[in-house]
Amino acid sequence: MATERFTFQGQLGQHLAARLDRPEGAILATALFAHCFTCGKDIAAARRIAGRLSAMGIAVLRFDFTGLGHSEGEFENTTFSSNVDDLIAAAGALTAKGLPPSLLIGHSLGGAAALRAAGQIDSVRAVTIIGTPFDPGHVTRNFDGALDRIARDGAAEVRLGHQTVRIGRDFVEDIAHAKLSDTIRDLGKALLILHAPRDEIVGIDNATEIFKAAKHPKSFVTLDQADHLISDPADAEYAAEVIAAWAGRYLDLRPPAPPPGAPEGIVRVTEADPAGFLQDVSGGPKHHALADEPLAYGGTDRGLSPYGFLAAGLGACTSMTIRMYARRKNWPLTGISVDVSHDKVHAQDADTGVTPRIDKFRRLIRLEGSLTAEQRQKLLEIADKCPVHRTLEAGAEVVTELAAPD
Repeated sequence: MATERFTFQGQLGQHLAARLDRPEGAILATALFAHCFTCGKDIAAARRIAGRLSAMGIAVLRFDFTGLGHSEGEFENTTFSSNVDDLIAAAGALTAKGLPPSLLIGHSLGGAAALRAAGQIDSVRAVTIIGTPFDPGHVTRNFDGALDRIARDGAAEVRLGHQTVRIGRDFVEDIAHAKLSDTIRDLGKALLILHAPRDEIVGIDNATEIFKAAKHPKSFVTLDQADHLISDPADAEYAAEVIAAWAGRYLDLRPPAPPPGAPEGIVRVTEADPAGFLQDVSGGPKHHALADEPLAYGGTDRGLSPYGFLAAGLGACTSMTIRMYARRKNWPLTGISVDVSHDKVHAQDADTGVTPRIDKFRRLIRLEGSLTAEQRQKLLEIADKCPVHRTLEAGAEVVTELAAPD
């Protein structure tokens, strides 16, 4: 995915640092991501979700709230209300670029801000929240006894996780009155709630209360063993998959016509994990799979291997070809399955005497139905007319070009 970095003016007048992850092809929709309390736009979960959505044609804007990350300002001067206004300002910056957001994604307190802001952003059609408190004031439970110092001195340092931030009195007073029950009830947008049952920062009961207050369409998906920050790559991948699948039901993701000479469109493979071999495989906005290598070869075994995809293409094409012929003949074929295995075998070269290794695909075809022996034999012959089979036997030309750098 291509990345555009820019700044926009936040609610308090400071310049906020933003990162727009653009799909390599056409932009079919735009999402706006609000990070968790005192986190930043570049946490692992935000990066993975943005990468997955961009692979299906959705541009994603992530930004640092005032006083955090690379944004200007002092965090102690912010409030929950100013965070909401920053989110609305980010939506305005996207709209000015001709990319009005149709999806809001919020993590933790960022989810609460997304719920509050959604009604004020006309272009938004769907909202996803992750580990979000029903009562935003819930966040002050993590201030480790600093509330008295904040009330007395106007601000105080608070240890949150692995970092120390300075919290102001205005933030505490503002968030104490930031109730969301009416906001959730009147949301008027599709809502997806993601929450981990073992979240020790924001308990699962918060998701229950949000779900009860919301009207349909609403969905609730648990994140199993995930922690509050969705720090495990496998959990981040799962969350990204769920959001992508769900968003496709509520956003208009109709792709443009395929380019000339590519009737199936472009299949794009994008590295998903630079530390391993995981790949996002996308065929337009609606078709997605993961490619990986087995554990024994240094991968994480979270998707088919490249040769597994090649075998899948052969098996799928074989089954389709058989079905097309049986349907045309009106034969009683009720089911088809094709087992494909791949191996490297030696092939004797008659001219040179060397024995190079070639690829061998073995197909085991099962045909169900009251078919005669003659019909079964004919369908076996038809399997060899599968276009992918013919491509593999004949060989193919691969033309490789290097794209110009961004």
